[in-house]
Amino acid sequence: MELFITDERTGIDYELIGDYYLPLLKAPECSPIGRYGKLRHRYLKQNRRVLYSQLLTSGNLGTHLAEIDNSANDMMELLVKQMAKEQGVTEQLKANDQMKWVGMMNNIRSAAEEVVLNDLIYA
Repeated sequence: MELFITDERTGIDYELIGDYYLPLLKAPECSPIGRYGKLRHRYLKQNRRVLYSQLLTSGNLGTHLAEIDNSANDMMELLVKQMAKEQGVTEQLKANDQMKWVGMMNNIRSAAEEVVLNDLIYA
């Protein structure tokens, strides 16, 4: 018996281990995920098991998590800029009253992150 064979129909390679041919499966390569991708992964694994299993078995989980991570980072950046502009948080305020600027920016980031988490991560 041959040590390695390839199924012509599917293109999957098999290795002989003992008396059985086992498939040589490789996970698809994807870009590294950040904080929001990891949060989405944990949410899917704990709360949306069917969707998680479908994405995992189809090989699309890494792509999905990378897309969510990129979208969440872009949305976060856009929301922070918009909220800062609406609330009048400027470089002039930063120069005049740093503590007020820091407090306002922290509130803005928290509010923007809550929107991102509710709209993208936990949806």
